[in-house]
Amino acid sequence: MARRERTPGFQRNRSPVTWLLRHAQMSLSSLGRLTRSPISTLMTATVIGIALALPSGLHLLIDNVRELSSSWEGSASVSLFLSDSVSDEQAEQVRKQIALRPDVAETRLISRARALQEFRELSGFGEALELLEHNPLPAVVLVRPQSDIQGAEAVGRMAQDLQNYREIELAQVDLQWVERLNAITGAIERAVLILAGLLAGAVLLIVGNTIRLDIQNRHSEIEIVKLVGGTDAFIRRPFLYEGLWYGLLGAAIGLALVLTSLYMLDGPVRRLAGLYESAFELSVIDPASLLGLVFGGPLLGLAGAWLAVGRHLAQIQPE
Repeated sequence: MARRERTPGFQRNRSPVTWLLRHAQMSLSSLGRLTRSPISTLMTATVIGIALALPSGLHLLIDNVRELSSSWEGSASVSLFLSDSVSDEQAEQVRKQIALRPDVAETRLISRARALQEFRELSGFGEALELLEHNPLPAVVLVRPQSDIQGAEAVGRMAQDLQNYREIELAQVDLQWVERLNAITGAIERAVLILAGLLAGAVLLIVGNTIRLDIQNRHSEIEIVKLVGGTDAFIRRPFLYEGLWYGLLGAAIGLALVLTSLYMLDGPVRRLAGLYESAFELSVIDPASLLGLVFGGPLLGLAGAWLAVGRHLAQIQPE
């Protein structure tokens, strides 16, 4: 078969202005093709947006939990349980002695009688406690460290040092549940990374399948373009722009979903924090999540289109 000559319309033009104009024309043409079927385009972009919003929203949630737990770590306290033989007067002397330490910001004494009263009020075993011949609860000194002592390790070292006082039976750091929360948060963060990878693969499949269907619908058009000398790069270009537009629309929808969720949760979170006398507020979308949405969506759309076009375009050959 004789070699076909390419028509001048498909010859490479090395002018940058012409190159940019062609790409702009192809980009707008692809966008116009998508707007001619708005319902299917919106459905595909919405699915992509949900797939992008899920890991971004979970990542933002983890960041807020970490911020909240760090504030709890900063306000950690040490509970010093005194020996049973220590009287209330001696307990007050111990409290004053500990308050003089440079690493202590505040101390508070809970006497044995006060501890028993609080236990009776909160436990619901008031009648059973009346049967006891003596108070089994020790006096407790609550110690709040200075603001420069933060984190479980620093507070733990301080508690170990306080344990050396002979009147103190046990020094307990009220931070173990925060450490458990951090461990759970770390496990959830790893799960979010796995989920993000799976959803990224789902976006590739969604865009790839959509572009595949578009290629099949334009099978005859592609054959004609190849007959008149159109290169694979020329034919591939509009499909790549379609994938890019799908990714951009999906990223916009995903960003809108995340911001809407933050707006809806902001009020309840403020009220809940107010009940605990906290000024905690949900942080706005962080740069990592924002960049993941703005650039992740278009890149995934472009990659999905490239894979679909590269696989199916070579199968279409003019007869």
